[in-house]
Amino acid sequence: MDLFTQTWAALRSAVAGLADEDFGRPSGCTGWLVRDLVCHLVIDAQDVLITLATPTDAGPTRDAVTYWHVTGAPPTGDDPLDALTVRLAAAYEDPALLKFHLDDVGSAAGRAANLAAPGLRVSTQDMVLTAADYLSAYVLEWTLHHLDLVAHLPGAEGPPAAGLARARQMLEEIAGTPFPAPLSDTDALLVGTGRRAPTDAERAELGATAARLPFVVG
Repeated sequence: MDLFTQTWAALRSAVAGLADEDFGRPSGCTGWLVRDLVCHLVIDAQDVLITLATPTDAGPTRDAVTYWHVTGAPPTGDDPLDALTVRLAAAYEDPALLKFHLDDVGSAAGRAANLAAPGLRVSTQDMVLTAADYLSAYVLEWTLHHLDLVAHLPGAEGPPAAGLARARQMLEEIAGTPFPAPLSDTDALLVGTGRRAPTDAERAELGATAARLPFVVG
């Protein structure tokens, strides 16, 4: 749960430091500008608040790793929900309003996470998880989206090292195999989730795993 707080704070800080012109740059999410990604983070923060306020007496059905739905097809940006996010982001017009909304809702989500009992059982998307597992799952979400945020922003600070390491570990558990040690945590996440294609050298290191790429989580 501490990593949730650390990675979420780092991501919100990175957004707060963006210049207005950065919001019109492409992000690492196919079809989304930086402003679209930030709008998605607002929705994510709302989801965290809703889930932590939806306790249940039912037993857990998922954990931090099995929470994720995995496909082999990278997003195209044509999904109706993705398109809605783009329209919502455009409606803000002034990047300062989008920054404010993320800070407002995001801070609330962070406080709710800090107050949640680890063993609290919560319900979301027809799944039941402990609060600890639910928030741990979001370490992967925050870390990947932090990489998406800075993908085309040279010099911008990336995710915390501890978040990168944990996100890599989770992706390896999802994949059912470790990624080669020569791949940095960042490269393992980018290549593993299909955010970029592996180089010839990386493909050779990956061996049989290369044929199974990507592991797209959502």
